[in-house]
Formats: sequence, structure tokens, C-alpha cells
Amino acid sequence: MDSALEPETLKVSARNVNVFYGDTHAIKDVNVEIQDKTVTAFIGPSGCGKSTFLRCLNRMNDTIDICRVEGEIRLDGEDIYDKRIDPVQLRAKVGMVFQKPNPFPKSIYDNIAYGPRIHGLAKTKAELDEIVEKSLRRGAIWDEVKDRLDAPGTGLSGGQQQRLCIARAIATAPEVLLMDEPCSALDPIATAQVEELIDELRERFSVVIVTHSMQQAARVSQKTAFFHLGNLVEFGDTAQIFTNPEDPRTESYITGRIG
Repeated sequence: MDSALEPETLKVSARNVNVFYGDTHAIKDVNVEIQDKTVTAFIGPSGCGKSTFLRCLNRMNDTIDICRVEGEIRLDGEDIYDKRIDPVQLRAKVGMVFQKPNPFPKSIYDNIAYGPRIHGLAKTKAELDEIVEKSLRRGAIWDEVKDRLDAPGTGLSGGQQQRLCIARAIATAPEVLLMDEPCSALDPIATAQVEELIDELRERFSVVIVTHSMQQAARVSQKTAFFHLGNLVEFGDTAQIFTNPEDPRTESYITGRIG
């Protein structure tokens, strides 16, 4: 485990996080520190808890009745599970991109404008236009859609839809971007485009990505957390985790002996 990071670079800190689904103990005493302007990858076998833990970071687990989260998760030092925190506002700050591209059944423009509208981020149509363009540019899809902003987002290819969803997530000016296997439904070319985009997004956001692909984790992340059976087994610099892991379970997973 890394020593405590400098406060100015620490974005999210989780302390003794436990998650229960009914009687099932899904996440066990997880401690992790996520830096700003860094890509952190969560890796591990299916069902090991990485997506469950990711969803704790923007309280998406609140929507599951039988789910209970214990412990402490802080964003910029503020407890996100504090009763006074509005989960809707939290999710504007901590954006999320899902495994399967899920554009709204609206125009490309309205997909992006939706979040800024409900959060009151634009006072005028001109300001909204600017947010839409900037978000689509940051989502690396502006040039492909700028002449058909009124067309439905669902009419785009899978890779374009996923970049639209990334643009939609960053339109509310979040500070953290969570990505739950964002490339698993995409072909290799679209995957390469999204990976390139993740690398650019890191300049502005703290990005946390759950991935089944160790190659992807090695390519896009600076920090890697290895989960196994609900435990965070090892967390550190990606290069070190992949070349010189401390825990034999990490080595077994990386060399393909468990998974």
C-alpha cells in the first residue's frame, strides 16, 4: 500500500469500506486512495467486487434495496455518505460510463444538454451550445456528429455511442469519471479510440476504470487495484503491479493461473 498521498493530489479516499447484499458480504474492509488527474484501474476475476466498489464511489448502490455500505468514502475530504449530501449532485461531480453504451432516446444534442440543463449549468442557449460543443470535443466525437446534432444518439455506431456517453458524463463538469468496463462491448478499433480518449481525459479528471482486460489496464492506467473475492489484495503503481507484484494471488491472476 502506498503511504498517504499528498493532500492536494488525493481525490477520493476510502476507509474500511464493507458492502453487503442482504447477507452476502461482497466487499471486505477496502482501503484505497485515488489520486487526481490519474487513471486508476480496478482488475480482478468476474464477481470479485470491483464494479460493486466502483458504484460505491457515486452512491449508485443506493438504488439497490438490499445493498448496505459501511465505512467511509471521502471526495476532496468530504464524506459522500453524509446525510446532507444529495446523491444527484454527487453524481454530477462523479460521472459514470457503463459497460454497454446507453445513449438517451433523444438527439445527440439533447443527450449532452440534459445534465447541464437539470443542474442549471447554462443560463442561455448560447452557453448550452458551448457546453455541448466542448463536451463533444472532449469526448473526441465532435467532428463526426457536428453536422447532425438533431439526429438520435441511438443511431450512432457502438464506439460512437460510447464516446457520446463519455461526452455526456463530462458535460456536468465532474471531477471524477467512473468507467465500468467501457470497452467490453466495442470492437478493437473503437476500443483503441476510447483508450486514447481516457489518456486525454486524465489531464482534467480523476478516472477510475473497471476492466477485465489486463492489457487495457497496463495501457491506460498509472495505478492498479487488484480485487479478489471481495478483498482489495494489492494496490500500487501499475508498472509495479504487473512486473513485480507483492502478493502471490496478484501474480497468479496476472500470469493467468486464477481468473
